Amino acid sequence: MAEERAYWLAWSQISGIGPVLLRRLQQHFGTLAIAWKATAAELAQVEGFGFQTLEKVVKQRSRLHPEQLLLKHEQENPHFWTPADADYPRLLLETPSPPPSLYYRGEVELQENLGNKPLVGIVGTRQPSDYGIRWTRQISTALAKNGFTVVSGMAEGIDTESHIATMKAGGRTIAVLGTGVDVIYPPKNRDLYKQILSAGLVVSEYPAKTPPDRSHFPRRNRIIAGLSRAILVIEAPLKSGALITATYANDFGRDVYALPGRVDDHPSQGCLKLISQGASIILKELDELLKMLGAIPKLDVVAESSAPQQLTLPDLPPELQQVISTFGVDALPFDFIVQKTGLAAGSVSSALLQLELMGLVSQLPGMRYQKI
Repeated sequence: MAEERAYWLAWSQISGIGPVLLRRLQQHFGTLAIAWKATAAELAQVEGFGFQTLEKVVKQRSRLHPEQLLLKHEQENPHFWTPADADYPRLLLETPSPPPSLYYRGEVELQENLGNKPLVGIVGTRQPSDYGIRWTRQISTALAKNGFTVVSGMAEGIDTESHIATMKAGGRTIAVLGTGVDVIYPPKNRDLYKQILSAGLVVSEYPAKTPPDRSHFPRRNRIIAGLSRAILVIEAPLKSGALITATYANDFGRDVYALPGRVDDHPSQGCLKLISQGASIILKELDELLKMLGAIPKLDVVAESSAPQQLTLPDLPPELQQVISTFGVDALPFDFIVQKTGLAAGSVSSALLQLELMGLVSQLPGMRYQKI
């Protein structure tokens, strides 16, 4: 896989080739090493490769040497994963746009990467009320004491409060940055950054020395959603990064929870909107929240005896047939279905909804599904 690692990096250096297009390349050719040697005519068969993109690929590819690039890059960025690496976070890998390089600093816990230890994202406004701060601390503390790893973005406000409360309770936390992992932003969180390195992990899709940029932060929100089994939105105005994270979470098939607030409170408008759109409500009884989060199965809970049966329903479209064929007797977690089918999370979610309407599949708590 070392060779493929070099090609994930090399392709990501070509302008116009983003994570989504990279994923399509890999799925079309099987490996990015094969794609690297493909002709312009062969690349043109991949969705999203227009004339301008092809022109950039042909021009820039000839100047890049993947193996040499990898060696040089590893000197400046010694710690990073690519989708070719076994340690790349499995949940993030299942999304439509996994970062071609995910840089990290701190203490890696392999069970988190494998999806065996649950990660829960907490996001919210940079200017929280006392109400938002109080609930962030209570929820983060409860999650930490019950074995959950808390993911957030190390921004001011709700993010900072969630990281601090988690560590005070003796739990692990992961900060997803919109800068290089060696760049502290905001600067006032220098002490927090150091604490996270000793009690968790800092990750980013941006290489070392990358400064903060306005465009980076909305993009990093997809990583928070992609790493997490569920997203909790504490306080968020109608226009906020927290709502962007929640949108990604919905697209990825993650559970979304929102803390309700007063209808005339500006910081609560985004949460109330999420609730009106179907997000679960975070209630005063945190035991209920922990029960729901605990019901989300680990990725390794499906027993060998539950191996998918080849269910044949000839009238179903191919994609629906592919999804329902993964089912055996036991209920399956959404992430497992995505993993087994190899389809995008959005496609699996749409297929499951259609199968549910057809009376072939039923949804259970914790994003689990069972064949009827």
